[in-house]
Amino acid sequence: MTKTAPPPSSDGVPLPRLSDEAAVELYLFVEHLFLLIEARYGGQIRRHFDDRDRHNLIGPDFERPMDDPPF
Repeated sequence: MTKTAPPPSSDGVPLPRLSDEAAVELYLFVEHLFLLIEARYGGQIRRHFDDRDRHNLIGPDFERPMDDPPF
């Protein structure tokens, strides 16, 4: 079991030192969990972000003359 120093954390969350094997197992667990969540709730998540994106779109200004440059 090789132990390596964790990279410096920029967000201030202290993380324990892990063996390489433990780090890989943790990574695979989180990846598996993410895939389960995405499979179960992916449609809802995409729908939420699509709805949010639509509210940020600027609609066409039909009152503006056609020869008026956009900038």
